[in-house]
Amino acid sequence: MSLFTVFAIVITLTAIFSFVNEVYIKLPSTIGIMLASLISSIVFIVLGYIGFGHAEWAVELVKAADFDHLFMDGMLSFLLFAAATRVDIDELREYKGTIAYLATVGIVLSSLFIGFSMHWLLGSIGVALPIIYAILFGAIISPIDAVVVIRILKQANASKTMETVLTGESLFNDAAAVVLFVLLLGIASGSTEMSGLEIGGFFLKEALGGVMLGLILGYLSHFMIVQIIYKGSDNHIVIILITLALVSGGYALAQLIGVSGPLTSVITGLFLARTRKDAIGVKHEHTRYVRDFWDVIDEVLNAVLFVLIGLEVLVLNFQNAYFIGCALVIPIIVVARYISVEFPLVFLRFFRSIPSLKGFIMTWSGIRGGVSIALALSLPDFAQRDLILVLTYIVVVFSILVQGLTLGRAVKWYENKIGED
Repeated sequence: MSLFTVFAIVITLTAIFSFVNEVYIKLPSTIGIMLASLISSIVFIVLGYIGFGHAEWAVELVKAADFDHLFMDGMLSFLLFAAATRVDIDELREYKGTIAYLATVGIVLSSLFIGFSMHWLLGSIGVALPIIYAILFGAIISPIDAVVVIRILKQANASKTMETVLTGESLFNDAAAVVLFVLLLGIASGSTEMSGLEIGGFFLKEALGGVMLGLILGYLSHFMIVQIIYKGSDNHIVIILITLALVSGGYALAQLIGVSGPLTSVITGLFLARTRKDAIGVKHEHTRYVRDFWDVIDEVLNAVLFVLIGLEVLVLNFQNAYFIGCALVIPIIVVARYISVEFPLVFLRFFRSIPSLKGFIMTWSGIRGGVSIALALSLPDFAQRDLILVLTYIVVVFSILVQGLTLGRAVKWYENKIGED
């Protein structure tokens, strides 16, 4: 199956599922599209199982789409960049300490809790998951999905504080989770043997390197865009081309020199947010064109992403023993999220004033998405790979459908309760 054929089929399915959701299902776009894709995939599986129809072409399509490489080496950079361009820089700066703590220490706490819990629980029912792979699974499933969370918070008219903290955490914890995943995978596979000092150096290189590269490229693009705006040019296409080069070239360069590509994309996106804010009132049509362009890119890529998530069920290897693990993993994930956000917030309150966000709403906002599935799919072939992939998929589907559909109402209830208090 050629690359163009895969592209054509995926885009066609995306258009069909978007239409079905818009006219009939009427759920939030990304959730409705994923649900339509998931139901269609299950129908294919059932028809094939009872002898009607052939699902081989659909399985071939999913394999040819190569979700983990497509997402991690392409879509992720654009999605993080687009999300970062809509962030209020001043609000983000106000809560930078809390966001940094949640996006780093929170990820580590969640990964460890999930790892030790799943290792013990699965072992008690006779399913072997070595501790290092259990912690690796924790790192895979811990990051929250910036795309879904940001959209739901805006639709629910969440407070500026809640939106800023959760948006900042979701943007930066993707990068932190990828770095932690690479480190743990190297240790689990035996290709990496590191002391505590070497592990610290690895994190510093990935994180600080990604930040520094993002700052350099962001400043360069900021200078170029400002020059175009203040010189009175009306060619907004040039600015759009600069932003495209910034996100794609920046991510590729980060991979080439061995620093965090996701973090580079977030930092460069924040630079564009600052550039747009500074340019308001000077050449407003430029900022509007760039904003509209990246809004379209964001909408299209998100629709494609959630179609692919729904189709991934076609290639999963379900075994009877896995279903017990699936029943156990969801409450573990919820508890891990509570611990990883509530404990840091309690600790931070002894040292500084932080947002009055309670564990309940922070926990329920922990929606998982494409990053987790892409990381699970990128695992090499080993005995526990199918188990980790199935558990990850179940958590993501539950998270998007259950938490995603109820988070808006939970936010409104929380905001009303805070207002009454």
